[in-house]
Amino acid sequence: MSMNLEPAAPAQAKLSRRSRIPLIWLIPIVTLLIGAWLAWDTFSRRGPTITITFDSGEGLQAGQSHIKHKDVVLGLVTDVQLSPDGSHVTVTAEMNRQAIPFLTDQTRFWVVTPRLFAGQISGLDTLISGAYIELLPGPEHGRLATSFAGLETPPVLTSNEPGRTFLLHASKVGSVSVGSPVFFRDLNVGTVLGWDVGHMVEQVTIHAFVRAPYDSYVHDGSRFWNASGVSVKLGAQGVQVEMESVKALLLGGVAFDTPKEALDTPVSAENRPFPLYADQEAARNASFHRQVPVVSYFPGSVAGLTIGSPVTFQGQRLGQVTGITMQYDPVADTIRIPVHYEIEPERISDAATAAKRGPLENARFLVDHGLRAQIKTSNLLTGQSEIALEFFPDAAKATIGTEGTVIVFPAVRGTFADISQSASEVLSQINQMPFRQIGDNLNNLLAGANSMTSSPETKQTLKALAVTMTELESVVKRLDTGVTPALQNLPEMTASLQAVLANTNRLVASANTGYGGDSAFHRDVNRLLNQLNDTMQSLRSLADMLNRHPEALIRGRTNTGYQ
Repeated sequence: MSMNLEPAAPAQAKLSRRSRIPLIWLIPIVTLLIGAWLAWDTFSRRGPTITITFDSGEGLQAGQSHIKHKDVVLGLVTDVQLSPDGSHVTVTAEMNRQAIPFLTDQTRFWVVTPRLFAGQISGLDTLISGAYIELLPGPEHGRLATSFAGLETPPVLTSNEPGRTFLLHASKVGSVSVGSPVFFRDLNVGTVLGWDVGHMVEQVTIHAFVRAPYDSYVHDGSRFWNASGVSVKLGAQGVQVEMESVKALLLGGVAFDTPKEALDTPVSAENRPFPLYADQEAARNASFHRQVPVVSYFPGSVAGLTIGSPVTFQGQRLGQVTGITMQYDPVADTIRIPVHYEIEPERISDAATAAKRGPLENARFLVDHGLRAQIKTSNLLTGQSEIALEFFPDAAKATIGTEGTVIVFPAVRGTFADISQSASEVLSQINQMPFRQIGDNLNNLLAGANSMTSSPETKQTLKALAVTMTELESVVKRLDTGVTPALQNLPEMTASLQAVLANTNRLVASANTGYGGDSAFHRDVNRLLNQLNDTMQSLRSLADMLNRHPEALIRGRTNTGYQ
């Protein structure tokens, strides 16, 4: 057995070198990771790209103008381009993911710039920061959209404020404009949103928004009226000025109220239609739904009556005039003027018994007791008249007639005609007075008095009387003062007579001075006579003018003629 005793070769260790990344490579790797995170974060925040069309791109700049909602940035304008046909501007904007729920087909956009609207100034901050686009979300559950048509003016309601919109029907818009306030008992409780442009041939439909909780005061029996401007009326009560508020005067407005009898009606629903009355008085009168048509043929003039003139019963309004026409009467071969008016029996309370008889029977009953229609002047300054229903116990017997469904009510001559006739009679009597003869007699009387006081005979008589009294005083002085008590008192009596004589002399001198031919009294009398003659001529002219124009006694005279 052989054995290999050779020594084994020593083992050699194998060294393997591990590959290492240089530290310098850590910087770009970290940068790449940060960039990837930023890209992912940006992509995760990024929303859709939208386009908005405007008539003008005024104030908008790409890369600077933002899209905001309640001052929160939701997007950035990236491009502003003019359309190929030049009719509008297309704005492209990048929205963030936060804006996605708001981008529906009901979303509205408009450019915010400094603006004066409905009495308020908005957008002043854009003077420093520049213009931006405001986003107003539409109702929930809308369809997602990326193309929009922007508004050229801001909407009246810029938030989803609770309340209700009501439709007001009017014959014309008047002073009401978009943004005009809606008033309830002098409180601003809403605003006018606008009006429909369709079916304007018949009427205008105005959309009025009333904020909560004031919308609960709108009942089906409520009344809306135009509260714009100032209402000035001249009537029997004088000048009446009505104004809702200064804001309504400047901006126009609508007001509403609910009559007491309509408080039990249901609260009105959204888009409930209402008539819009011309003023508050028309809204009040709308509470009377029943009108009885009446016509009267008045003897004499109907001047001063117009459509809308009141019909009164003992001073209280009972209706209004609805029409004044002229028609030819072939039977009498003359032209007469029928005045049509309406009586509102609902203005009379506790009239259930009369209501059972009917309008015609009631009218016949009242006419039999002396009720007549008469034209009265309600305002002497303006010449406005009214139809007054008054009782005349001594009136001639009259009957009630009908023209179809219209009651023909008997009438008597108006007060203005009576005044004109009386004035004409008075002026005629004045004209017949002999003013010239009266003046001549007065002149002769004064001349006779002047001649009497300044005549030589009167002066000689007074001088002789003075001499006689002087001699009498000398005789009395020679008498014995102790003869009798009567003689003792004689000097005192003489002294009294002397005083009377002195006063008489002064009176004669004063009369000669004051009433002589060269005296001021004589000149004044002559001047008075001349003025009296002029007055007579003026009175004759006045009487002649009033004979031709008796209505001038009431209405006066203008620079162009008589009213």
